[in-house]
Amino acid sequence: VHLSANRKYIPNERGLMSMNLLEQKIEPDFNGFLKCIRREEEPKRVYFAELFLDPEVVEAVARRFDIAKGLNPADPFFIPKRDIALYRFLGYDMFRINLPGFEFPIKLNPAGDDATRRDQARASRDWVDERSGPIQSWDDFERYPWPRVSNVDTRLLEWYEKNLPENMAVYELTAHVLENVTWAVGYESLCYMMYDQPDLVEAICAKVGELYLQHARLLCQFSRIGVIWGSDDMGFKTQPLLSPENLRRLILPWHKKIAEAAHASGKLYFLHACGNLDSIMDDLIGYVKIDAKHSFEDAIEPVTEAKRNYGNRIGLIGGIDMDILCRGSEGEIRRRVRETLNVCQRGGGYCLGSGNTIANYMPAENYLAMLDEGRKYSGL
Repeated sequence: VHLSANRKYIPNERGLMSMNLLEQKIEPDFNGFLKCIRREEEPKRVYFAELFLDPEVVEAVARRFDIAKGLNPADPFFIPKRDIALYRFLGYDMFRINLPGFEFPIKLNPAGDDATRRDQARASRDWVDERSGPIQSWDDFERYPWPRVSNVDTRLLEWYEKNLPENMAVYELTAHVLENVTWAVGYESLCYMMYDQPDLVEAICAKVGELYLQHARLLCQFSRIGVIWGSDDMGFKTQPLLSPENLRRLILPWHKKIAEAAHASGKLYFLHACGNLDSIMDDLIGYVKIDAKHSFEDAIEPVTEAKRNYGNRIGLIGGIDMDILCRGSEGEIRRRVRETLNVCQRGGGYCLGSGNTIANYMPAENYLAMLDEGRKYSGL
């Protein structure tokens, strides 16, 4: 599938045709987005949200639709100006930004990118070393170059404070508490350390948690930060990475404090967390008090089941399964979007999006078909 100069699809190899792709206009409405998530009223349209789009997808879509037309590439704010235009065009009310200066050094193993799309491929892909990390002892803990919130470069956010359209918002991902603990130690080493050096594990969790609490409080100071969005994968297909008891003791209290900081500043707290978290969902809703949950996989819990199980207590984001978005036909994707919206759109509390992220190995056409079907949805 490819786009012609007038932005219309020509038939693909499966005989489908998507005419007038994304021509149905959507005006950003961040206040409406918040009302939808809070389930304050029946949404008048489908709202969209993603954890993030891989930069290769951003570049590919921007090229296809000539998003940067009229912008000066030499402008030091070319990228944020392009991003505003891109996300407005795609129909988002808020989008992710990246603020440098708050990085945790970890061990990475580079590998080739196996993306099937050459126009969306990257030079290499890095993988975290699961066996071991830079912290294996108290001496390592003391020598580790912990990031400082004072080093966060907020100049981009300060620019958005003045230049972002009034009906849009931005967010920066934060609260990678368990993730950075497992990356700093290595997941395999962490499992041993839980028994061999429990006091060191507690110290690492407390240090990482406190740093992310400071990071979230910094973000809360900016009015154009729409939500505080925590991103902390805690499980895999069948269960959490740590026991529910250890998550409640070591990890969830930090998410609770970050959620409290968000709420104290008048912002919602979203949580992206992959894995089967059935055993701690009541904790996330009742104790941490998340406002919305993101990351759904059909093999664990389809988002339609999540809507029935706890959609009356929190908002739900995404859930169009990554496998369908990566390997499905246009017709299959459109049908899945309609079936999902038939269940999740009623009463509000749902935003359409992928089950995880718009990864660079996902065909851009499939991603755009999801958005287009969401724009066209008019109910049962």
